[in-house]
Amino acid sequence: MRAVWTASRAAVERRRLQTFVIGLVVLCSTTTVLLALALLSAASSPFDKAYAEQRGAHTVAAFDTAKVSPEQLAGTARQPGVAAAAGPFGQVLVDIPKNWLWMSGGTLTVVGRADPAGPVDRIELLEGHWATAPGEIVVNWSVQGSPGTGLLGTKLEIPGGATLTVVGFATSMSKSASAWVSPEQIAALHPASAQMLYRFTDSSTEAELSASLARATTALPEEALTGAQTYLTLKHAFSALADSYLPFMTLFGVLGLLVSTLIVGNVVSGAVVSGHRHIGVLKALGFTPNQVVAVYLTMLSVPAVAGCVLGTLAGNALAGPILKVAFTGIDVGRASVGETSPWLSAACLVGMPLLVLLAALVPALRAHRLPAARAISAGAAPRTGRGLRIQRMLGATRLPRPVSLGLGQPFARPARTLLTLAAIVLGVTTVTLSTGLTSTLLAYGEVGKEDAGARIHVTTEGPGPDRTPPRLSDVQIEERLRSLPGTEGVRARALSQANMTGQPQPVFADFYRGDDSVYEHTVVKGRAPAAAGEIAAGPAFLTQRGLKVGDRVTLELSGRKITATVVGQLIEGDARALEATWQTLARLAPDAHATEYTVRLAPGSDAHAYADAVTALDPGLHASVMDSANAGAATVISFSAVFTVLLTLVASLGVFNTVLLNTRERRRDLGMLKSIGMTPRQVIVMTVTSVAGLGALGGLLGIPLGIVAHRLVVDHVGVVDFPEYMKDVWHAPQLAAMLLAGVTIAVLGALLPARSAARTPIAPVLHTE
Repeated sequence: MRAVWTASRAAVERRRLQTFVIGLVVLCSTTTVLLALALLSAASSPFDKAYAEQRGAHTVAAFDTAKVSPEQLAGTARQPGVAAAAGPFGQVLVDIPKNWLWMSGGTLTVVGRADPAGPVDRIELLEGHWATAPGEIVVNWSVQGSPGTGLLGTKLEIPGGATLTVVGFATSMSKSASAWVSPEQIAALHPASAQMLYRFTDSSTEAELSASLARATTALPEEALTGAQTYLTLKHAFSALADSYLPFMTLFGVLGLLVSTLIVGNVVSGAVVSGHRHIGVLKALGFTPNQVVAVYLTMLSVPAVAGCVLGTLAGNALAGPILKVAFTGIDVGRASVGETSPWLSAACLVGMPLLVLLAALVPALRAHRLPAARAISAGAAPRTGRGLRIQRMLGATRLPRPVSLGLGQPFARPARTLLTLAAIVLGVTTVTLSTGLTSTLLAYGEVGKEDAGARIHVTTEGPGPDRTPPRLSDVQIEERLRSLPGTEGVRARALSQANMTGQPQPVFADFYRGDDSVYEHTVVKGRAPAAAGEIAAGPAFLTQRGLKVGDRVTLELSGRKITATVVGQLIEGDARALEATWQTLARLAPDAHATEYTVRLAPGSDAHAYADAVTALDPGLHASVMDSANAGAATVISFSAVFTVLLTLVASLGVFNTVLLNTRERRRDLGMLKSIGMTPRQVIVMTVTSVAGLGALGGLLGIPLGIVAHRLVVDHVGVVDFPEYMKDVWHAPQLAAMLLAGVTIAVLGALLPARSAARTPIAPVLHTE
């Protein structure tokens, strides 16, 4: 083994360029694969881990206490299929004023519970203490981070005379309630419903959860169950933003893995094949066949391990910021998503070197069987006659001689050529996919900005506790805004927290009036809400609640109810929010007023001057120029650019390695051609042409694959439903550019070896002839 290590180390030091190429290919490949695996893992594992730690409920069920007794509900815990249960807990809806604890107003789901622990839904106390006495309440703090002790002691006036004091903040992964009080306090509020928390033995799918709940409640009276929420809904909400990135991240990850495998296999096998002469020399010196194989596996493992370690470090460094962006705005428990699993790094550290060894093993075993004399002669050049017929056909054409010779070279090494072609095809596929995604997302980012006018955001609620109320009324504010020079349209907005029958968690309802052009390009199915009882929502909201255009739901706010119809699906939207008309708000809260206004300015208007003019209208108004950037689109475009650069670099390195090996194998052929008059420029043309044809063919094959991949991605983005005009982004100039992408990848990879071959002196090459 000492001789094996000595020979391996000498080979690494002598073949520095080859060693560098192998290490760089493995580095880029490892980084790409780790990034994809990190996001795939982060979409589910943090939620599952945190949910298991808190014994989260598989189903949170609400029952009508007028139709079922507490004893009957307690009996459901002993039914088959129920692994654990907690309850029954009294449940009541309490109205809260706007800006209470920074909330948007509406209703609060309050549950009576004596202890935050228990067999199901263990609540984590963040600040203060648990509500154990009458007049105390603990609020579910869903925002990441501590609420701060300064908010403890906040009062809540309950209609009917009761006053509750906030004595603690807590969080529940199950989202079973918005707040908790003691059982004695909930009894004083006269709840009309009760809550049961279940964990089932069969809980993997919605169908299993529904069947398990049906078995548990089979002995209860009909219509006793008024609503149920499963943990799968929360899990979907947890990863809603990440799910929007998963389709293209997965595809980029698969492309990265394929390109990495092909290039690593091509580079490593080529290194062994080009070292046949070295293998023959080792055998002539007395190395056994097994020692020769060990030398080459060790020689290739050194740069592979180094590249894998550096690639794992780079992937972990990039994964942290990417995961934080992907999970921005998550509102479920205390799960963390900023770190990648150590198992992913371990898998890459083991898997990539293993891939290199497997790629090297096959050609090394073939060389294992070669006699020393034959191995020495086999390392000089490809066997005579390979591709000779095609080379003669090309030589008979009117093509310039360097071009015909270059086009014929790939047929001398068909296996190596096919691997290189496959890498170029996947590189062009990546570029095409990235270009399509960028075009789609740029169009998506322009929604609502078609007139090129700036947007001004006006609010009546300034930051901090010392807010100055506006002197003008809601209607007067809108009239004054419309009267200012440069105003093209004004849209008023009121936000309330409402309840939807059958859903234990509240929804955020945005009520709009005024400028209707906001819906001109945002509704992809159905139409915009236009009358009382009409709502629209994004795909995430509808999917998580099993709704579609045409379905009817019941909204409740401030003790009033209205039956609403889903009339439209928006391009996007928060998974917790819906949009409705001002007429709907008038039915639910007649005294409500707008607190935000969006002003659309005429093109060319001075946005900052307009904001100053709004502030001058009333000191209680706060105006700001809205940022026109779309964070989600920018994130996706950035991800696409990173992966495109990585995969294009890897594909170019594969071409670089192929051309480098070809020129080294044909050194004597090049010397003879130069001796009979071929100029260095013609050598460069011949060498570049040898892969330019592969680049053009790779472009022709990669473009349709990229188009299919683009459509596959944009059709499966969970939080955005792109309209057809945003998907139809392919035009003749773009397709022509994509065709050139394959040629560009090939030329970039071939240029340096071609220049090196052109500078090769004739005499040293031919001195052995």
